Amino acid sequence: MSNRLSNHYNGRSSKIAMGICAGFACVIFLSFAGCKKSDQAPSGAAAFEIDKSYSRGPLTAHIRIDKSRITIADTLWLEFQTVIEAGYEVNMPKVEGLLEHFGIVDWQNPGDRLDANDNVVSTYRYRLEPFLSGKFSIPEFTFEFRDANESNGKTYQLATEPVDIEVTSLLGEQRGKLVISDIEDVVDMPTNTALWWILSVAVIVASAGGVWLYSRRKKAREIVRIFKAPHEIAYERLERLIRRDLIKKAKVKEFYEAISDILRRYIEDRFELRAPERTTEEFLSEIRNTSVLSDNDRRALTEFLTHCDLVKFARHSPTTEQIQHTFDLAKNFIEQTKSEERKIDVTDNTEEKLVTNRV
Repeated sequence: MSNRLSNHYNGRSSKIAMGICAGFACVIFLSFAGCKKSDQAPSGAAAFEIDKSYSRGPLTAHIRIDKSRITIADTLWLEFQTVIEAGYEVNMPKVEGLLEHFGIVDWQNPGDRLDANDNVVSTYRYRLEPFLSGKFSIPEFTFEFRDANESNGKTYQLATEPVDIEVTSLLGEQRGKLVISDIEDVVDMPTNTALWWILSVAVIVASAGGVWLYSRRKKAREIVRIFKAPHEIAYERLERLIRRDLIKKAKVKEFYEAISDILRRYIEDRFELRAPERTTEEFLSEIRNTSVLSDNDRRALTEFLTHCDLVKFARHSPTTEQIQHTFDLAKNFIEQTKSEERKIDVTDNTEEKLVTNRV
């Protein structure tokens, strides 16, 4: 009898503990779920700020862009939509080779459909990110179409017009107000010990629940290795640097330390050169004797590292234009030297939580 009672209470206690763990897990999940950045394309033509229409014969083509002005940390959606009469075929433009100032980070094809007049409607959407700040153009595109019933294969073309896009600086409205802030004073820890005890218990319970769930699934889960090109990793680090808003917070020196580290780690990943742990003088001396970089790339890299050292070690106060130029130098260097030949294993990279939604 006592064994049955013991088993009963033990089972009940286990269920209560599991319920507590599940509750904390739900709270934590819901807390972070609201922070996820939405990459969904705008729904409906009305959601696009720019909508231009072009027609020739049986074909009507729409060029839609959701924003005409973005920051260098934002992305924009470019949509092609064609409406063509039945019996005709249309080829969408090749976007990859025409975008000079923007990169493609995502794309969508919802599929073809028929409108009320039995015309075939095709839609392609591309999510673009800018490389540099400034005023640029989405170039003109050419749609080719033909009569599917003609045997001679003759094609016709419908050309669009360029669309201007403004990419603003990461400095925002603080361009003329930047100063290097002093080190902050020591801050006293809160004296409310009861609150810390409650938080500590919550963390312990949530951790125990996580360990239990992990141990249950560890054997059944197959680890999938994730590999990325060095430039993809570097772009993601630059995006995280922009989101930290160090310039607006007047933490200029910390910004320079971070962007210098990003470019050094990219060089190590891309060219297998030990850049992060070497001084600028040692590293520049080494690349002068290698052929992995062109003369232009070496000059740009020398300018970048020398300027960063002036800010980090010589207490040089850069102008807002120099800060933007430094960022542009780093991103342009990555763009000019990127390659898909070498991949880096980022499966176990728990330090940075790299973004994984790039194409």
